[in-house]
Amino acid sequence: MKKALPILIIIVAAVSLFFTQYQGNKNNVDEEEITQIIEEEKQEPIVEYGFEIDSFAVYKDVIQPNQFLANILLKYHIPYTDIDMLAKMSRDIFDVRKIASGKKYTILCSKDSLGKAQCFIYEPNETEYVVFDMRDSISIYRGQKEVTTKIKQIEGTINSSLYQTLVEQEASPILAIEMANVYAWTIDFYSIQKGDHFNVVYEERYVDDKFIGIGKVLAANFNHYGRDYYAYRFKQDGITNYFDAEGNSLKRAFLKSPLEYGRLTSGFTMRRFHPVQKVNKPHLGTDYAAPTGTPILATGDGVVVESAYKKYNGNYVKIKHNSTYTTQYLHMSKRNAKTGQRVKQGDVIGYVGSTGLATGPHVCYRFWKHGSQVNHLKEETPPADPVKKEYLQKFTQLKDSLNQKLVKKDLVS
Repeated sequence: MKKALPILIIIVAAVSLFFTQYQGNKNNVDEEEITQIIEEEKQEPIVEYGFEIDSFAVYKDVIQPNQFLANILLKYHIPYTDIDMLAKMSRDIFDVRKIASGKKYTILCSKDSLGKAQCFIYEPNETEYVVFDMRDSISIYRGQKEVTTKIKQIEGTINSSLYQTLVEQEASPILAIEMANVYAWTIDFYSIQKGDHFNVVYEERYVDDKFIGIGKVLAANFNHYGRDYYAYRFKQDGITNYFDAEGNSLKRAFLKSPLEYGRLTSGFTMRRFHPVQKVNKPHLGTDYAAPTGTPILATGDGVVVESAYKKYNGNYVKIKHNSTYTTQYLHMSKRNAKTGQRVKQGDVIGYVGSTGLATGPHVCYRFWKHGSQVNHLKEETPPADPVKKEYLQKFTQLKDSLNQKLVKKDLVS
């Protein structure tokens, strides 16, 4: 018995030590689990459209053809009377009759057994949404998604068209229109040729990492017929314009073309074979082909002195800009300006057609200087105001910064 006692003491001590260690480990595990739970509780809730959506049952879909607000919300236990009230209350904010197929919507429902819709969110475009909040009392309002801007730089050489060159560079072809707008007063984009090359810094806009479109052109150089045309976006006195490397405005008294985008088919010449009359005769204008209905723009500020129809001209508008310059626009399908009306540069004064002596839809653009018709493409018309002296240092700093970006790709703002 005396020999067994020490052995018993050793066994008891060993068992006690084992349970002590086990309990310690168990406590450690519990503390780790508790810490993890606390950290999970600290995680930020998922927020969309201003709602913590993880507190709802969320359903996302797109509007189907012939689907309306009523046959969407009825499925989520909203009665006709409430839907009718929603439609009436929303008219000043968003007309529910304009809900269109293919557009996205989200429904936030209660997480109880009924699953009744609490909010209906409709997205009319990539950046906006309309909220129909039906929780306590009806509230209808518009919201705006966060737009991320990335600065991009591309360059290319024209082989067939600017559009095709941009596609080859994996850039949005919409950039062609933006560039045409920048150079609307200095380059006729209907006459760009093979071998012309460009370099441009511009913005791309994203929502939820999805590309939604082109933003502003910040800087560009377009080499046309061997001549560099630089453009820098700059604001002075609250007004933004584009200026060249010396700070002169790219804006002129006249646009280079009466169409935003089209195709030059016949230039100013003293001898042209007329496609209808089959004789050689002067063509004292410039023809731009475009689809019927394409808007025709006033190339400069002025007063409409004629808006009429004549046998050969078809529907036409004539604008007197000042004592020096007059312009005329022929073969319209429809006129959108009246005699005596004052118009601004860029106003829509009519639409492309083939009325009068014309073989197809186009606008014949004519340009008078001191009473004589001249080739507008060779005219150096008066520029707008340059960068003011007090802004020159700021402009130069911006220009130097943009010049560095003109040679760097994949920039992010």
